[in-house]
Amino acid sequence: MKELSLNVLDIAENSVKAEARLTEIRIDETDDLLTLTIQDDGRGMTSDVVKTVTDPFYTTRTTRKVGMGLPLLKLEAEMTGGTLTVESRHQSEFPDSHGTTVTAVFHKNHIDFIPLGDIVSSITTLIQGHPDSDFLFTHTLPDKTVTLDTRALRQVLEDVPLNSFEVIQWIGEYLNEQYEIKSGKEEQYEVIG
Repeated sequence: MKELSLNVLDIAENSVKAEARLTEIRIDETDDLLTLTIQDDGRGMTSDVVKTVTDPFYTTRTTRKVGMGLPLLKLEAEMTGGTLTVESRHQSEFPDSHGTTVTAVFHKNHIDFIPLGDIVSSITTLIQGHPDSDFLFTHTLPDKTVTLDTRALRQVLEDVPLNSFEVIQWIGEYLNEQYEIKSGKEEQYEVIG
């Protein structure tokens, strides 16, 4: 993929398909590293499945015979000298604490590091496409933290669906405003990693 934000969209979609009620998307950036963590409370995977999820010829999808999401993310991380880990607890073994955590570490100064891209569009797309699921997004940068929690939005909005046009538009503007403040003055923050 050309942007990590597309990987975020792909992995978070898998969380929703695994019946996650809450999907947490965390991006932690320093000057040298970008750590992407996607954690959900979905049904999880067995240890046998976890061993195969980074194999591009393994997929649970019935529409195609290969799954490229995690294998591609692993390749992208390793190309920068980083790593990918997948931890999961299946609901059959852990009925009260199941879910999956995917963590990818990238070295930002490496020539093969791909940019983060349009993370705001990825987050709004997830919320628009899955208004009944909850997402907690946190992007920690050296000079600021950008965050959005759909659970808090639900409390304020009450019966207004999260995928209504006005709400999605507001979410996009809210996230962009958080990125705009840079060096004490307002200017567009380029989310390129």
